[in-house]
Amino acid sequence: MGRTKALFVLALCFLCSCPGEEQPPAPAPGAGAKPVTVTSKAFPEGATMPKPYTADGADLSPPLAWKGVPEGTKSLALVCDDPDAPRGTWVHWVLWNLPPETRELPEGVPAEEVLKSGAKQGKNDFGKVGYNGPAPPRGSPHRYYFKLYALDTVLNLAPGATKKQLLEAMGSHVLAQGQLMGKYQR
Repeated sequence: MGRTKALFVLALCFLCSCPGEEQPPAPAPGAGAKPVTVTSKAFPEGATMPKPYTADGADLSPPLAWKGVPEGTKSLALVCDDPDAPRGTWVHWVLWNLPPETRELPEGVPAEEVLKSGAKQGKNDFGKVGYNGPAPPRGSPHRYYFKLYALDTVLNLAPGATKKQLLEAMGSHVLAQGQLMGKYQR
């Protein structure tokens, strides 16, 4: 077994063995996909998310931008979740079928099942469609991961789907992925 393949298998085994958290699909072995770079004008990687993007503020989705989407991408998907929630990973946003040429989302994406671009939004763990920001219990900071996936297909998934349904539909269609992490505490 080649070194690259062995490292991939080892990494996959590690990711699959992490308890209590759903793991996103990984790019196909040998795809050579580079990670997508995800950024925000509102906060840098690992920094505290400003209050307007939380339940303590206006609860707006933060502005996001990305680069490095590979050729052959047919659609983009986005998930925001908190792996530090007391009852396991808490989902804040589920979005898919963004057109492949999309390179950013503005602040305050409307909480609509279908956006003007044709992208669809699912239900978060608050039971609502669209984005709902951080609302952690008092205590240590929680991490919020905005994960972007470049897919080789347009998903046939009805609006209002859950993160679990999205991950199942994405299956082996992930060409590349990237993420931005912000923190928040009360």
